[in-house]
Amino acid sequence: MRDAKLLNYLHVHLLVFIAGFTAILGELITIDAIALVWFRMLMATVLMYGYIYFKGISIKIPPKAIARLSVAGIIIALHWITFFAAIKVSNISILLSMVSSGAFFASILEPIIHKRKIIKYEMIFGSLVVFGVILITQSELKYIEGILLGILSAFLAALFAVLNGKYVKEFRPSVISIYEFISGVIFITLFILLFGSGFDQEFFILKVSDWWYLFILASVCTAYAFIASVKVMEYISPYTVMLTFNLEPVYGIILAIILFPETEKMSTNFYYGAAIILGAVLLNGIIKNWNALKRKQS
Repeated sequence: MRDAKLLNYLHVHLLVFIAGFTAILGELITIDAIALVWFRMLMATVLMYGYIYFKGISIKIPPKAIARLSVAGIIIALHWITFFAAIKVSNISILLSMVSSGAFFASILEPIIHKRKIIKYEMIFGSLVVFGVILITQSELKYIEGILLGILSAFLAALFAVLNGKYVKEFRPSVISIYEFISGVIFITLFILLFGSGFDQEFFILKVSDWWYLFILASVCTAYAFIASVKVMEYISPYTVMLTFNLEPVYGIILAIILFPETEKMSTNFYYGAAIILGAVLLNGIIKNWNALKRKQS
């Protein structure tokens, strides 16, 4: 049992590394953000459905529940679009440091949606996150578009996570995902048909490298990562998993600096600001984990 828990701790860190690698793939894939997310969600939907079919999981749920999950699917689609768009107009370091502010948005949204009291220390850490964002913005004004898109992406990610926190109590994670992915694909498809250039032949003509990167993104970074992150919670508490996932920007920024040293070289103030944001997020997670352990012991 102890060895199983250790292996699952290592597995969690592998999943965090995979999450950080998502941004790297966003830099490597040459198509625009909307097309990228459409391919990602479509391919992940097919893979997820294959998993559901193989496992014999029933996906029958009430129509009202499908409608709620569809809204969440549109939100996650918009999160991924703004996520990759931020990389295209700035760089990975800017995007990941801004996405870290999602914990601040979650501290505001969770009390509203879950109808609980506001936790004071969350607001303190939220203020630190805002200060870190201001510090980065002042030193990296040339990336202001990427900063704004990154903040919007963080807000959408927090909204999605808080909503899913309610849904996961009602339905299996794989059932939640398949409906969210399908609705995301439908939403982006309609957007491309109404406001884009449509699905002409050129839309599907991609570089060979893009197809490979998209497949890795959809399979390893989406379908596998989602299923595995749920599986490890059989051995490790959800609090520990969430706390570890706060290291995603750290892994991602380190990878970006190693792989793209020319575009990822930032000012000193950027690293101060990023350190403040990441520090606040990690401390918030540590305190939550500590409080959860105290409640279990009492």
